[in-house]
Amino acid sequence: MNKLLLILLLLTLNNYAEVKPAKLFCENMILQQNSTNTIWGVADKGEKVTVVASWGESEETISDENGKWKVFLKTPGHGTGFSIKINELEIKNVAVGEVWLCAGQSNMGWAVGNCFNGEKDTKNIDLPNFRIFKSAREHWHEPLDEQRDKLSKWKTCNQKSALETSAVSFYFGKKIHEELGIPVGIIVQAYAGTPIEGWMPKEIQQKDNRILNIMKGMDEKAKKFASKGITKEKSLEKFHKELAEYNKNIDAGNIMKNKVKPFSPPIITQPANLGHQYYGNIFNGMIHPVRPYGIKGMIWYQGERNAKDAAQAIHYRKQLTQMINYYRSSWHSLSNGNVSESFPVQFTQLPSWNPPQSKPVEGPEASWAISREMMRLVSSEVKNSYLAVSIDTGHAIDLHPKNKKPIGLRHAYLALKNTYKKDIVGIGPVYSGYHIQNNKIIINFQSTGSGLTAAKRGALNSFAITGHDRVWHWADAKIVGNQVILSSENVKVPTAVRYAWAMNPSERNLLYNKEGLPASPFRTDNWPLYNPEAKTITVLKPKKNGKESKDWDRPEMTQ
Repeated sequence: MNKLLLILLLLTLNNYAEVKPAKLFCENMILQQNSTNTIWGVADKGEKVTVVASWGESEETISDENGKWKVFLKTPGHGTGFSIKINELEIKNVAVGEVWLCAGQSNMGWAVGNCFNGEKDTKNIDLPNFRIFKSAREHWHEPLDEQRDKLSKWKTCNQKSALETSAVSFYFGKKIHEELGIPVGIIVQAYAGTPIEGWMPKEIQQKDNRILNIMKGMDEKAKKFASKGITKEKSLEKFHKELAEYNKNIDAGNIMKNKVKPFSPPIITQPANLGHQYYGNIFNGMIHPVRPYGIKGMIWYQGERNAKDAAQAIHYRKQLTQMINYYRSSWHSLSNGNVSESFPVQFTQLPSWNPPQSKPVEGPEASWAISREMMRLVSSEVKNSYLAVSIDTGHAIDLHPKNKKPIGLRHAYLALKNTYKKDIVGIGPVYSGYHIQNNKIIINFQSTGSGLTAAKRGALNSFAITGHDRVWHWADAKIVGNQVILSSENVKVPTAVRYAWAMNPSERNLLYNKEGLPASPFRTDNWPLYNPEAKTITVLKPKKNGKESKDWDRPEMTQ
């Protein structure tokens, strides 16, 4: 009898004492080196939680009244083969190295397997110390403590895990892993078709009248749907039924929806204020659950959804700055000051899209050109932020081009140069000023590396020049040292220059440094980019032509 009571008591204690860490803390995980990493999870209320690392550090805490717990664990320099014990749970094959957050919309999520040479670049790949964590798309109208994706976990890099992950993130992470010679981890949080306002909590956007007006429209749209029977309550009821079915499938081991696609948690599309376009909803589902995991920095590829017209593209400058500042301050605060309050943030300038450029300067219809300028300005205004130039990638028709490898590598160059202080050229030529000399404008550049060069033989025909009449003409361009000298027989007294100012300047002869990195589009003027009183011009999606997609020629990147 006493023996039976003891067994029952032990079973009761085991059930009561279950401690569950967040999904990020699992086998094959990687922690940021030489730091103090936040580790958190849930348990029963008032439960003692002990975290012991094999490198000799340990921490204890008590779960709060909601069952939540959090500790701050010191990490050594980079290494592998570690383990962490959280009460009775042992997490094996833990690495310590460099960790980067990789977030954005569909082009950030675009998989290696859908890119040019994806199969070739991953053939026989086996990088056990390059770790990948990738989440399914989720959004919610309230902050989620835990993502519902039951299949998300840390994976070591082999062909299967590489092909299914974000191409930009993969080529970025693989390059810095190989160059640094230490473990590297990427946390991939991507969600297609999402605006930047969805990636920030709505509370910090309450003074943004442009966004408030958009959200008001979505709220009104939701009311119209409700009058037709599509209510918030019915949508939530349907969601929870689908979620229960999803959980049932995964728990039973049925993880594949079809031969190639695994099951993922359900999402709500209607009403609009519960959907993925509403401000804060992406942040709640994709960022809140992984914050404040220890990271070195972040790469960001988003903006297509915020560049549909000129006014929206201009507004992105404010929004991108706001997002960077919030991510940094909140990550720093929630990590007890252990994630830097100025961690590096690298963002991808929009690539080329739409028909090739045919006139010297496109107007407000070229909203992607405006977006590129806004990103360039943010990179010069916000400390420790960097721009990956991508105008020589893209596709005239496809919104999801397959040439993602150059973008990933350029992000790696930026990190290696600026964060890891490697002796390389981190970016293409950077416009640094100009002066007028007689009938010429002389443009100065930094980051010229081994020297300025055109992408191909022939005239450097990607610059435009104008006089006081603001009529743009193609410029005659000549490279002299770290300068480009511009003139036009049609402009006797030049006043301004623009470079590659179009939706798709990729077929012009673009400016590079000899390391194979392109210059960003820029302008020397500060003239209005659109007339707010005029009819809004919205970018239209080009019609498909049925031709097979192929990569573009561009100078080889030599580093």
